[in-house]
Amino acid sequence: MSFKESLEPFFSRLPAVSSPEGHVHFKNKLLWTLGILMLYFALANVPLFGLSAESIDLFEQYRAFFAGASGSLMLLGIGPIVTASIVLQLLTGADIIKLDMSDPRDQAFFQGAQKFLVFVMIVLTALPQIVGGYIQPDAGIAASLGVGLGVITFLIFLQICVGGVLILFMDEIVSKWGIGSGVGLFIVAGVSQQIVTGLINWVPDSSGLPAGIIPKWLYIIQNVGADYLFSGDGLMFILIQGGILALITTVAIFFLVVYAESTRIEIPLAHSSVKGARGRYPVKLIYASVLPMILVRALQANIQLIGLMLAGRGITIFGEYSGSTPINGLMYYLAPISSPHDWIPSLVQETYTGYGVAAPELWQIGLHVFVDAVFLIAGGIIFALFWIETTGMGAKPSAKKVFNSGMQIPGFRRNIGSIEKVMDRYIPKVTVIGGAFIGALTLVASLLGTIGGAGGTGLLLTVSIVYRLYEDIASEQMMEMHPMMRSFFGQE
Repeated sequence: MSFKESLEPFFSRLPAVSSPEGHVHFKNKLLWTLGILMLYFALANVPLFGLSAESIDLFEQYRAFFAGASGSLMLLGIGPIVTASIVLQLLTGADIIKLDMSDPRDQAFFQGAQKFLVFVMIVLTALPQIVGGYIQPDAGIAASLGVGLGVITFLIFLQICVGGVLILFMDEIVSKWGIGSGVGLFIVAGVSQQIVTGLINWVPDSSGLPAGIIPKWLYIIQNVGADYLFSGDGLMFILIQGGILALITTVAIFFLVVYAESTRIEIPLAHSSVKGARGRYPVKLIYASVLPMILVRALQANIQLIGLMLAGRGITIFGEYSGSTPINGLMYYLAPISSPHDWIPSLVQETYTGYGVAAPELWQIGLHVFVDAVFLIAGGIIFALFWIETTGMGAKPSAKKVFNSGMQIPGFRRNIGSIEKVMDRYIPKVTVIGGAFIGALTLVASLLGTIGGAGGTGLLLTVSIVYRLYEDIASEQMMEMHPMMRSFFGQE
């Protein structure tokens, strides 16, 4: 018996949300999706019992696309799910684990292995934060309960793990009973909340101005003179601190992603037995979606977590940190760009003055931007290729789906091999182009900043996920009206 075969019974016994026995009506899917969304918001507002206010959020810069909430049950967000996916995709991509994703048995093994890895990653993500002292127990609560700090620490660890498991099963419920995926739904919820807050929040930020763009503009109109606003420094102030650049970037990214999502190559299809029945197989420009960008940023986040933990133990060979932000060394170059404050020299100088250390030189800033560009573009291509292979979107699974639906490509013999040959002309090439394009778009959005500090990655993910959610809803409604369409989409 092989190692894989010995693990299959164990993976099959892991707790799981039961799949629907038949077709789930659109109304019920919508109710499940909305119910899970409301539960997510509720859990994100449940604070961790016993958590000290002095605790440090290691993933503060990644909250937008990790869909977590600091100090709450949703502290880990989708981080463990994404990290488990990275590990498994790298193992399968390197052929360390040999799987044929067109084989239902291998698909089940992949899903079981991923779920097991998520459980492992929940512990491995929470434990270092506890042991490293970044998540600290409240001494006052411990004293009032008459227990030691160790007991409160264990309770915090237990709550974090429970929250991680809950979000895993919430994602599974949406995937099986709802519309789209839970991971995408939680990202949209978190980023949308940040954008709304970034528009209307009147609480002052570190600059003393209201954090929200609308209150900020009202404040500037009332308190800043027109002569300053039309000067060189004033224009920079309006663009950056005033949020004009972030607003323009947010709107531009929205339209660019919608345009890219609607750009596609359509492969003509004809039914083998029904004369005149024709269709098209769309291969979108962003064929692998923008979810591989989560994997790229998650990889950077895990690298930063290692550096932060080493720095916390006095090992600063890879760089020093101010809070959770690297300020020098290798980790500075590997950190993601998130706003103009990370690359415009005058703003970098201003930021580092607050840290109380010397700012990086111009060539160091340029190298930082270059490394992040390589991460996003090259990583976008690599993870996009991994993504289509592990999710059954490659040429071979797509050809099999077309063949099983009774369709064929006009002018070619009706067999899986000939369909796969045509699919192979387009899918890998479009995946590479789309991965590079989405990486470049993420870089531009990160350089210019976005409303509410959602970040280029978070904004890109949100727009793309919402667009695809709209397409999923339209598809569900079509299948409700025309039940025969279910066979093509693989529904019972």
